[in-house]
Amino acid sequence: MSVITTIEDLRILAQKRVPRMFYDYADSGSWTESTYRANESDFQKIKLRQRVAVNMEGRSTATTMIGQNVAMPVAIAPTGLTGMQHADGEMLAARAAKKFGVPFTLSTMSICSIEDVSKATDGHPFWFQLYVMRDRDFIERLIERARAANCSALVITLDLQILGQRHKDLKNGLSAPPKLTLPNILNIATKPRWALGMLGTPRRQFGNIVGHVKGVENMGSLSSWTAQQFDPRLNWGDVEWIKKRWGGKIILKGIQDVEDARLAVESGADALIVSNHGGRQLDGAQSSIEALPAIVDAVGKQIEVHMDGGIRSGQDVLKARALGAQGTYIGRAFLYGLGAMGQPGVEKALQIIHNELDLTMAFCGRTQMDTVDKRILLPGTFPQ
Repeated sequence: MSVITTIEDLRILAQKRVPRMFYDYADSGSWTESTYRANESDFQKIKLRQRVAVNMEGRSTATTMIGQNVAMPVAIAPTGLTGMQHADGEMLAARAAKKFGVPFTLSTMSICSIEDVSKATDGHPFWFQLYVMRDRDFIERLIERARAANCSALVITLDLQILGQRHKDLKNGLSAPPKLTLPNILNIATKPRWALGMLGTPRRQFGNIVGHVKGVENMGSLSSWTAQQFDPRLNWGDVEWIKKRWGGKIILKGIQDVEDARLAVESGADALIVSNHGGRQLDGAQSSIEALPAIVDAVGKQIEVHMDGGIRSGQDVLKARALGAQGTYIGRAFLYGLGAMGQPGVEKALQIIHNELDLTMAFCGRTQMDTVDKRILLPGTFPQ
């Protein structure tokens, strides 16, 4: 392949190298995928104000997220089945994040376990994303495991009590490891790099769950367990219960509504993430960047506001920052890098975003993250 300069270059390479069911899992939304597409396209409508003859020396993209120093206002988002994009994917992405100086968030539904990631990063602190299950004993044990692994924040996902219908996953018969059907075998045969990597690792199932839950020893029992375990009764009382047991920093993911943002403040959380789950839950919901300004206006002085959804460049990060997000998260952007080239691909994705962020900030006449605000955007082009 020619020189990789954009996240789109990584996406094209990942599509060639990752089996269809796992590529589609990462690169799709629910129902008509209208919210999935809007997450990305709504960023493009926002125009930047170019400034000139401004001293651009001494630029820095460094800032903080929940009091933690970060090289740029970007964290790696929690994504399920990351270890199916590339063998040992969560471990590789966590190493890349550590090397770059940004937070890595591990999903409950990861292939590599909490302990795997902790060992791979020599005990370096990372964030852990928690799904609330009916089995509260299991949740308590997960929280204890995250504490033992030196996790510095707990990210509670609030928008997946039930699963949005994702047509591609249903058509592909998504499972981890993949079922050995003829179409799957034929497709995997065209992805030798992926297959060799998977043969070389024992990590092919949900590492945080298999062997940690009574009666869940293989994929057959796991699929029935997860179908029963995602808890549709999740409410703010559960957030309070988790906060007490954890005792550390809490980030609430999945806020799209001002009323819910106010409830997030009342819950005592340290930050909230404006997110529609990458367009994978309620199709027809607002894009994250569209929802961001109203939430910042309502609660931004009381709680740290982050956002995810649609970020494919450093310009997108800068636009989100200008509209009040203290931090942003990349999901698909890092997964493309991982699927394309493993750890070097995630490092490449972070480098691309950092370079675009740094240059765009300079062209807009700013040299420090803390001075970026709505004045770098063209009036009338951004959501209010």
